[in-house]
Parts: sequence; C-alpha cells; structure tokens
Amino acid sequence: DIDSKTQVYCDAPRLEQVLDNLLVNGIKYSEEGSTVHLSVTNVQNKVEFRVKDHGFGIAEADLPHIFERFYRVDKARSRDAGGTGLGLSIVKHIIDRHGERIQVQSKEGVGTEFVFTLKRV
Repeated sequence: DIDSKTQVYCDAPRLEQVLDNLLVNGIKYSEEGSTVHLSVTNVQNKVEFRVKDHGFGIAEADLPHIFERFYRVDKARSRDAGGTGLGLSIVKHIIDRHGERIQVQSKEGVGTEFVFTLKRV
C-alpha cells in the first residue's frame, strides 16, 4: 500500500526496535501457526504502521496499563515467555519522542492491533 521510496522522519534504530518489539510480542503471544501482519500506509502527511496479531488478546481491564513499566498482562505466562515487562513501555517512549502516539485495540481470544504514525519526509 506504499511506495518503496517513502521516507519518514525517525531515529531508524529506534523505529527498528519498536517494530521488532511489536512483531516479536505478536508472535510470542499467539498460537503456533497463526499470523502477525505488518501494514504500512500513507495517511495524509504521515505514514501509518499497523501490527496485528490473531493471538490471545488483552483483557479490557489491562489495556490502560500495558504501556506502564514492568506491567505484565498474564504474570504466569510472561514468566514462561521471558522478558522484563519493559518492551511496550519502551515502544511508547520512542513513539512519544517522535511527537506521535501509539494506540492499541484488543479483544481476548481474537487478537491485538497496535497503530502508530510517523511524519512523512
């Protein structure tokens, strides 16, 4: 959905860190054989990134907290899967530092979608 020559204003290593975290989480918290989708589209003067999985989903009560440092949705499963509970906090911080916002939509048993934008060059 996007021209391969499209560029965004960003700290490239940090954008890679954001995408890596979101994609790895999507894989980690999905059943084996399910898919994780990354889509990139032009939206006015910005580029919109969407990472969507068809995994376990996040309970509505947990959604307001998932970007907090050390917050884990499922403490038992998180221990088994590894990690510190810092990944999504770091993702939010990086997107905030770019002057943008990250949003999340999720439904238990259906999956989760993260959406953020960056300014286009």
